[in-house]
Amino acid sequence: MRGSNTSHTTVAEEDAAEGGAPRKEAFKVALISNAAYSVINFRLPLIAELVHRGCTVDVLAPTWSQQERQKVESLGAQCLCYPLERKSLNPLGHLRTFLKLVGIFRTNRYDALLSYTAQANVWGTLAAAWAGVPRRVAMVTGLGYAFTTDPEGHSPLKRRVLSWVLTQLYRLAFPLAHRVVVQNPDDLCLLQKICGLPAEKFQLIPGTGVALDEWPMQPAHLQPLTFTMVARLLREKGVMEFLAAARQVKGEYPLIRFCLLGSLDDNPGGLSTADLQPWLEDGTVEWPGAVDVKPWLAQTSVFVLPSYYREGVPRSTQEAMAIGRPVITTDAPGCRETVIDGVNGFLVPPRDVAALANAIRRFIEQPELIPSMGRASRRLAEERFDVGRVNGVLLPLLGVENS
Repeated sequence: MRGSNTSHTTVAEEDAAEGGAPRKEAFKVALISNAAYSVINFRLPLIAELVHRGCTVDVLAPTWSQQERQKVESLGAQCLCYPLERKSLNPLGHLRTFLKLVGIFRTNRYDALLSYTAQANVWGTLAAAWAGVPRRVAMVTGLGYAFTTDPEGHSPLKRRVLSWVLTQLYRLAFPLAHRVVVQNPDDLCLLQKICGLPAEKFQLIPGTGVALDEWPMQPAHLQPLTFTMVARLLREKGVMEFLAAARQVKGEYPLIRFCLLGSLDDNPGGLSTADLQPWLEDGTVEWPGAVDVKPWLAQTSVFVLPSYYREGVPRSTQEAMAIGRPVITTDAPGCRETVIDGVNGFLVPPRDVAALANAIRRFIEQPELIPSMGRASRRLAEERFDVGRVNGVLLPLLGVENS
């Protein structure tokens, strides 16, 4: 049952007593994530659209920098903090998260909640149900490290434990969500299986989406031929396969350029600077770190993402497609949704360095494929990944269309 709000009731009664219609409060929506940077990178267009439609929007994350806060508040939303232990399995810490969220939700009396990222989905959905938030939508943007297997289909003990814990929590939380949003059919099938939920509980959307006007089509880049990977530096993202394939190809074509963009990550599969050092020292790859990717994609011929991580639909690939770059990626969950093989790029088997190198060679030996496949990428981005279309699916799930 929702918490009481005496002042709200009194105002409505006063309006009625004066002969006027009760004043309608704005539809209140909460968005919750495990990190503010994720909000900034992926949710600003949705926040802007909610505010534009007259909603009151609160965005919850564990911490906010001043710059992050300003970006969200400039859209007309409010930033709130809640406690979260991202790397800990300590049940007391998670209980603290749950109780704090229950308090926030009861105090603010939201009409709808949209959560995303694993812990935000679990504790946000459970707390919202406990606090009586009328509509609860949990968005799974990829199943991540816990559900990614090694080349032989095995998982280390830590990953198996994390997978088991998350499975139990999803089974607890997702039945309380009005809808579970997923970004690829593989995740939908797996979640439906492990949670025992009916198909109608799920909503499939084509990724996070891209603001196409912010990522306009750009001319093909052919001199020098440049292959760029953008990702957090995790083994499961296929970084080592990219480096190995780059070394093979560069040995045959020394003038070809390879760029790796992305930051180190404290995920269990994270790489270190020492892991990259041999490839940097011999000139195989350039690694500027975490940078604004737009100017780098402008000087990219082909985008490469050899990931076997349990992606939703990689946002980096969507951005590369939007500006008209062909894509080489893996025939893996989430990644395969971005490429029609032979039309806007090539699909290769996960963890197959030889196949990845051969796909790179095809573009070197047939550079005329780059502009034609780049145009096909842009068309697919317009058809599948326009953020306006994605948000057009999410808003009705939150009940905003009836607000």
